Parts: sequence; C-alpha cells; structure tokens
Amino acid sequence: MNIYKRRYIQINPILHHAKPLLPLPSRFLTASAANVTNTYTLDNEEQLQLSFDSSCIIQDKDLLHKTHDGGLRVLELIDSGSIKSDASFYNKLLNECAKLGRVKEGKVVHEHFSRSRFWDYQVVLNSVVNMYAKCGCLEDARKVFDEMPVRDVVTWTALITGFSQHERYGEALRLFPEFLSVGLEPNHFTFSSLIKAAGGMGSGREGRQIHGFCLKYGYDGNVYAGSALVDMYVRCGLMEDGERVFRGLSSKNDVSWNALIAGHARRGEGESAVRVFKEMQREDFKATHFTYSSVFSACANIGALEQGKWVHAHMIKSGIKLVAFVGHTLLDMYSKSGSITDAIKVFDRLVKRDVVSWNSLLTACAQHGRGRETIRYFKKMLKIGIKPNAITFLCVLTACSHAGLLEQGEHYFNLMKKYDIEPDTTHYVTVVDLLGRAGDFHRAEMFIRNMPFEPDAAVWKALLGACRMHKNAELGAYAAEQVFKLDPNDSGPHIILYNIYASAGRWEEAAKARKAMRERGVKKEPACSWVEIENAVHMFVANDDTHPHREEIFKMWEKISQEIKKIGYVPDPSHVLLFVDQQEREAKLQYHSEKLALAFALLNTPDGSTIRIKKNIRVCGDCHSAFKFVSKLVEREIILRDTNRFHHFSDGLCSCGDYW
Repeated sequence: MNIYKRRYIQINPILHHAKPLLPLPSRFLTASAANVTNTYTLDNEEQLQLSFDSSCIIQDKDLLHKTHDGGLRVLELIDSGSIKSDASFYNKLLNECAKLGRVKEGKVVHEHFSRSRFWDYQVVLNSVVNMYAKCGCLEDARKVFDEMPVRDVVTWTALITGFSQHERYGEALRLFPEFLSVGLEPNHFTFSSLIKAAGGMGSGREGRQIHGFCLKYGYDGNVYAGSALVDMYVRCGLMEDGERVFRGLSSKNDVSWNALIAGHARRGEGESAVRVFKEMQREDFKATHFTYSSVFSACANIGALEQGKWVHAHMIKSGIKLVAFVGHTLLDMYSKSGSITDAIKVFDRLVKRDVVSWNSLLTACAQHGRGRETIRYFKKMLKIGIKPNAITFLCVLTACSHAGLLEQGEHYFNLMKKYDIEPDTTHYVTVVDLLGRAGDFHRAEMFIRNMPFEPDAAVWKALLGACRMHKNAELGAYAAEQVFKLDPNDSGPHIILYNIYASAGRWEEAAKARKAMRERGVKKEPACSWVEIENAVHMFVANDDTHPHREEIFKMWEKISQEIKKIGYVPDPSHVLLFVDQQEREAKLQYHSEKLALAFALLNTPDGSTIRIKKNIRVCGDCHSAFKFVSKLVEREIILRDTNRFHHFSDGLCSCGDYW
C-alpha cells in the first residue's frame, strides 16, 4: 500500500458552525514523506492507515498557521476533536516543517506527537529526526535518534544526511561504521550523503574508502551514488578518478555532467569544460543554469571569448533567461575575456539586478581601468536604493587605485562608515596601493602605522609593488623584509626586490637578492602569453623557438619593430633585468612572449579585427610602449590582460593612461 495516496482531514460535524480556521476549497490534503522516507516497508505503512471523510479540506499552505500564543491552529483543532488525525498527519506536518525550515513549529509538532498514542511509530520518529537534521538542529536530531527503540536504514540516513548537509563531515562519516555494525545495508541515499561528506574532507582518502563500499554493495554504477562520486573526486582535485567514474556510469544525469564540467572549470581548464559541454549536448542532455554558469567560469579563466560567445548563443536558443548567478558569470566571462562592452550589455539585460549584479559590473569596470565610469555606476546604484556592501566598496577603491583617483578613493574609504561597514584587510591593502601608486609614500607609511590591526603580508606586498613602480629601492627593501617575515614561502616579493635593484642598476644588491632566492629555493614563474584564434588557444614564452611557425612570427615582429621605430618607438633596455651589454639587452627585449603573441595574431587575423592577448605576469614597460605604437601603426585595437588589469591599446594610446 502506498503511503503517498490522497488523504483527507475530517472536521467534526458538530463544530460545523464554529468559526472556520480558513476558507476551505475543494482540495485534498496529501500526506507525503521526505526524500529519505522513500524506503519504508509495507509493515511501516500499516502504521499510517486511517480513513477520512471529505466534508472539509485543509490546504498545505495553511498547515502551519499559528495561533496568538505561538501554537499551531491545526493542533488545537486536533485537541478539541474537530480533526480526527492519525500518524500520517503528523508525518505531513513534520515534512512541511522540514521543507520550509520552520524548526520552531517542528518542535511544537514533535511535542504534540510525543503525547499522542502514535508516539512510538517509527515512520513518524524518522520524520522527526529528518526535520531536525534538515533544519540544522543536529543535537536535537541526535537526541531523538538515540532514544528511538528501533532504528532502520531511513533513520541512520536522515542523521548522516543532516551532518553532511551542514558541513559536519567528520561526524557524518563516523556514523557509518556504527551503521554497518548493527547489520544494516546502505542504500543510494546513504551513499550519496556519505560521499558528499567525504568530499568535504578534501583529501580524497575518505572518498576512496566510501567508493570501495559502493563497489561492495553494488552501487558504483548507480546514477545517484555515481554522480556523487564524480563530484567528490573533482572537488578533491582528482580529475582522472572523477572522469573514470563518470565514463563507467551505465546511465548519467544532469548532476553527473554538471559535476564533471564544474571540476574542469575550477581547475581553469576551459577547453576541457567546453569539450564536455558539447559532448553533453550530443548525448541529448539539457543544460541547466548551473551548467552554463560553470562553462562561462571556465571560459573566463582562460579568456576564451569566442568559445564563451558560442555557449552564450546556445543558452539563448535554449530559452534560459539571464537570472541570478548565470547572468553574473556571463558578465564576468565577457569582462575577463576583454569585452567590457558586451559585459555592460549583459548587465543591462539581467532580469533582476541585486547588489551582486552591481558588484559584478563595478568589478568589470575596475579591471578595465574605467575608474570614473565605476564611480558613475556606483552613484547610480545608490540613487536607485541598492545598499552597498564591503565588496562594493572594494570594487570602487580598486577602480580609484587603477585610475589614480586619489581624492575620490580616500572619500569612498571614509564613506564606508556611513553604511556601517567596517573595512577589512582587503580595503586597507587597496588604500595602501592607491597611495603607493600615486607616489605618496609618506602617507602610505603613516596609513599602515595607524591601521587598527597589525599589517599582514598583503599590506606590505602592496607597498612593495608601488616601490617597484616608482623604483624606490630603500623603502622597497624594508617592505620586502616585512613580507619575508610574514610570508616566507611566497616567491613574488623576492623577485620584485631583485627587479627593483636590477632596474636601478644596483647589481650588487640584485646579486644578493638572487642569492637569497636560490638559498630559499625560490623559482621565478616563466612568463607566457596566449592568444585565442578561431576557437584555438596559442601559447608563447619568451624567445620561443618551439612554435611550428616561429620563423614567420620572428620575421613579422622584426618587420613591425622596424616600422614602429620610424614613428617614435624607442626600446627601453632597463626592462631587461640582466647584467649584459646594451645591444644584447635590446635584442632580448624583442622576443618577450606578448610581442610574439601579437606578431602571431597579426599574421592570422583579418585586418581591422580586435586582438586579445593574455599574459600570466605583469606586462613590462617596453612591451606596453611597443603595443601603443603598434595599435597606431596597424589601426587596430589591442587588448592585453595581465595579472593586474586590462590594457586597451588604440591609436597610440592605452586606457590605463600609462598609470599601472
């Protein structure tokens, strides 16, 4: 017999003329259980049997209607005899509380149920455990669990699921040996929750153990347990294991596909994420908001604009609207791929704009050096009544820092108090960066000294970066020493200090910095640049002699270099941080990775089209200067994304105003 069959709540005819609880249309009350109750046995179902009369009906939405004293009206009707209830009605109430997260009402129902003649019915007690667990009252769930005379697989699964869903992963996993010791066998619900808990541990060791039990009990090919395994492995960074499980599933669902795509996205593997997405379409699975969001994030990580556009077009055809996070990730994709214009268009077309939407837009404008435009959008946001948060102010401060808007940055930092927002470390770091970029080192030092907490490594790194920009070797050395104390494993400050000394021609200090790097095992990350052409990403390193078209690329750059020298470009050998003669320095300048990527793009893209290049470290000053002259020479826009920001080169100028 099915416990989900339609049921009715009978109202006593004697009270027919009493004041009604609410209007009662011709709709019946359905008694349903939570997901974890799907495995009840026929014996359990018999506990819930009772016939009802259909004289009056109560709607689901009114089950938890409260009285003036905080009780439930429907329970008062039971006490007065107006409603003849049974165990299934308590089950319905408890499941409604669990679904809506109404734990106060759930406790009232639990107390009332405990005084009823059904107090020891296992089906309802399972729903009590489930209600407390889903609402996060895990101690209450455990207390009921411990006091139950009999516990079945549903009871254990409800408690394990509660611990897992509320990130108490260790406790969820520790229940499993106890569960097995009483002779019960887990089902796919049990395994799904255990696998989620194992994934939360992060290492993959616990997940592999649970995977072994899935194999033992024959659930490794189950779509629900299998999808959870895929998600667990990719979250732990074990992509090969996750893909192996995925390929071994006899049937797949959108969860398993999304888990694999999201795994590639988190690792920055944009091409792989798009490949799996295309495979998902061939297998005739419908993509969800989550699918598109993951693919957009993956494309954003590698700046794959053309592939991102293709996925966007696919989403439009599928009829999915620009709502919530999928709209934000699409905006972020266009921004990080260098198309700020498209990012703004996405913002304008969002179905609903909240503070997260505005923050996404402000971040995009800040990254592209549009400081004044960021401030204009911020003022518009305030005008329409959107309350800013800490992230909002961080976006505005970053925009001011990148655009050199010193007074405005200080104003908005002070404005945070008006909105009861306490600045955190990130805000202080950005103000130090703002003052340092402006060359106001005295105020930057005073600001650091007056901070309400001890400056961390990030604060000193911001000051160190400004010292590199203005070649302030003395203060840079001091800032670097502070970083070495607070974050000795970071290679960046060692390299920056070496660069400061080398660019100033202080080769003895530079040699000492280089020696310290070797002694600490610090290795400089090799510079590389990449460009996307016809949905393929091409990568280059400095002096790249491995590319199959290296001869054409080198010849093209030599030709371009000669042409831009005629219109004013002068190589700046100070950006070659090696103790070599002038001629060798100039030669080394010509084959930086971004210049090779630009030459390749000029060879393989149509005249007039925009060129988009990404670089894994900060662009050097000489390449920045060269790109300005190239944009004027070839009459094309060149967009370069480095680790700090975007540079839009056009007609001999850069969007950063040479302030970066």
